[in-house]
Amino acid sequence: MTSVPPSVKPDLDRQLQRQSIWLRESWFWLLETKVLCEYVDLRRKPTALDVGCGPGVVMELLEELLDIQGIDIDRDMVDACLSKNLRVKEAAAEELPFEDGTFDIVYCSFLLLWVKDPVKVVKEMKRVSRRWVICMAEPDFGARIDYPEDVSVLSRMITEGIRCEGGDPLIGRKLRAIYGHCGLEPDLGIHQGIWSLDKLRVESEAEWKYIEMTVAPERKGIELDKAKLAWNDALANGTLFQFNPIFYAFGHKLPLAPHMDE
Repeated sequence: MTSVPPSVKPDLDRQLQRQSIWLRESWFWLLETKVLCEYVDLRRKPTALDVGCGPGVVMELLEELLDIQGIDIDRDMVDACLSKNLRVKEAAAEELPFEDGTFDIVYCSFLLLWVKDPVKVVKEMKRVSRRWVICMAEPDFGARIDYPEDVSVLSRMITEGIRCEGGDPLIGRKLRAIYGHCGLEPDLGIHQGIWSLDKLRVESEAEWKYIEMTVAPERKGIELDKAKLAWNDALANGTLFQFNPIFYAFGHKLPLAPHMDE
């Protein structure tokens, strides 16, 4: 899944591709330093489940490191994955169709902000995992920074838009509590990444497409137009600054049975 409202499917794949490009280096570093070091002696890749895999963008990115399967509740997303020869089932994150301890690693990305009961989802992820329960990326739009002042309204407008779609725009700051309710003490952090001015210029058009499809329809108008004008002015004069914290959580559980090295 992604931090795009579920009602906006046409641009979903493009936004997921953008997010995966930004986060790829951080994801690889985190997996290699925190997780894969446990599996260096195996003669196979660690098995993994991508929960809420969407069209399979993250699966494709991580398949060089992991032996991945996926699930998604959306039939269109499942079909998109199957067309790429990815192993994906149609299923809900709250009721994973796997036995206890099936996978070495169970992860999700940009999923928990869209589910009604994130604790239930993480408990299910823990149940089917042997070792690792990982939230690769969950945003916190309430802590988003947009500068100058005339651009700062974007945080509130995006937060309202996600709430209107049934999402939780503050999910990032809640990850420790969610994991705690599941009996896990996570290693929490925020992905590095403050865009340079040149990067902002490159990403500006695509970023505004994302903003416009996220903001609630009733907010589109004079206020959003004013913010866009201020954004473009700040981009031109070099004062624009934008940061949205994307959290990760790596939880380790005790194995239910001796780990097999076959």
